[in-house]
Amino acid sequence: MARGKAPTFEQQRNAIMDAAAEWFARKGFHNATTAEIARACGVSKPLLYHYYRDKEHLLFDIADSYIDRLLGVVAEVEARRKEPEAHFAALVEGFLKTYASAQYYHVVLVQDVKFLQAEQAERIRGKQRRVVAAVAVALRRLEPGLQPKGLETPVTMILFGMINWLYTWVHPDGPLRIEDLAPVVTRLFLDGVHGVAARPRALAATAVG
Repeated sequence: MARGKAPTFEQQRNAIMDAAAEWFARKGFHNATTAEIARACGVSKPLLYHYYRDKEHLLFDIADSYIDRLLGVVAEVEARRKEPEAHFAALVEGFLKTYASAQYYHVVLVQDVKFLQAEQAERIRGKQRRVVAAVAVALRRLEPGLQPKGLETPVTMILFGMINWLYTWVHPDGPLRIEDLAPVVTRLFLDGVHGVAARPRALAATAVG
């Protein structure tokens, strides 16, 4: 008869992911060893392998669980059925709060997914595309003038370019928190989007360029 999982299996697995995410974020995926991760978790290497067969498997689970949190933000905001601007603001706030609460996971997603096998990387990118698509739809509702020029997705990527790298200069122990920037990002971004949409020549030049 097959042996079942212990009641604490998922708890221990999550603890391993937390420790590995911090180690990967600090040292880089290739520089982090399984021995270091095991020590950080307070377990032996053989026990670590009981939960994860290799570092790549662990990296995938970190990235996959984190992008699922971002998809959860999308689903939660959509369920509130807010007006377009409030909906967009809630997305930005939700993303930045998630970045702040799981900063090591965020760093791993940004810097280490490239080390996954092609099939695993594509699964992560597929979920990332769903997050991007949700924001593009929110922007289209806010500023319909973006759609005829095919700009809603590029403009969405500009937004993620603004927020994805905040961790490089907003430090967890500093006076400013990542989530504090949510209303600033929202206002700067929306004022810029509406300003561009209000200038047909600027839109045309952007589309051609």
